[in-house]
Amino acid sequence: MRRLLDPLLTTDPVQRTRLVQAVMLVIAMSIGAVALLLLALGGVAPRGAVLVWALLAPGGALLVYAAIRSGWSRRFPDPALTVVQIVGGSAACAAGYLLAGVARGGLFLVLMVVLMATMLSATPRQMRIGSVLAAALLGLVMLWLALQRSGWPWVEIVHFGLVATMLPAASVLTARLARMRERSRRQQQELQAALERIRELATRDELTGLVNRRHIGELMQQEHQRCIRSGRSFCIAVLDIDHFKTVNETRGRAVGDAVLRSVAHEAMRRVRVSDAFARWGGDRFVLLLCDARAPLARGGVERVRSGLAGLQIAVPGGALAVTLSAGLAEHHAGESVEMTLDRAERALTEAKRQGRNTLVLAA
Repeated sequence: MRRLLDPLLTTDPVQRTRLVQAVMLVIAMSIGAVALLLLALGGVAPRGAVLVWALLAPGGALLVYAAIRSGWSRRFPDPALTVVQIVGGSAACAAGYLLAGVARGGLFLVLMVVLMATMLSATPRQMRIGSVLAAALLGLVMLWLALQRSGWPWVEIVHFGLVATMLPAASVLTARLARMRERSRRQQQELQAALERIRELATRDELTGLVNRRHIGELMQQEHQRCIRSGRSFCIAVLDIDHFKTVNETRGRAVGDAVLRSVAHEAMRRVRVSDAFARWGGDRFVLLLCDARAPLARGGVERVRSGLAGLQIAVPGGALAVTLSAGLAEHHAGESVEMTLDRAERALTEAKRQGRNTLVLAA
């Protein structure tokens, strides 16, 4: 069923709502046309005038549908052409009321369908404008009919009372629907923001803003699978802030956090867009160098390490200089990500043994 409706209503949810409204107008006008034609066949309504109405009213509704479906209506402030539908539908109902004779009260059902359809997207202001115009059109027709008869025009008085009740009620309902749509839109935006926040917390380290350990692990596994398919290689570097424990113990955790944030910020400025830099835990970081052999990767890691060697971090009590030690391992065919990562960590241990502030390439 959905496949049959998609060409008629499109798959765009906003456009679909507009088109549902337009289709309901076409249906309402078509029902009115059938009813008037039956009245004309029964001799209650004039055949010539009814035939013209039966062609123009559904035809006009089809033109509105075509304008929305083609996208032509998007050049206007109201792409749903809501006021056009309310006024056009009301004018058609007023003309039908004039033609229907003793059965003219049945045209109110068509008017109700028109109003219900336009409630899907009408704003309270649009419905107020449409209701005033509809009441004016129907009122003029009823007044003209009343003047054609002698005595009290009780039928027109009752019918106008129904119109005067129905149209304000439609405006009130439209205002309530508009408030519900706005509340739903706000709730959707809040939910979307909450989902984005959850995704951010699931993939980012809150302190540094870097990719977290869980997400870098997923990225390493994805790169591993790509390399299996392509035959290319990648590298993993593990970096550690030298003497970070001493900084935490002597300067306090707040200074330690400031150091971590500064290191993360400065390192990200020196990492390729295609690579991923993550906080692994504590003062340790991991750099995933995608589609890179050891010589190229070594240059990338050295750029980060040497760039931070001259970094002076402003902290309470004066500037603080930091350095990094790094271990780098190129992934070998047949080994797992964990094995490559383990070789990088052993290389980092060797870099620290050699005096820190250096880079060691794993064998």
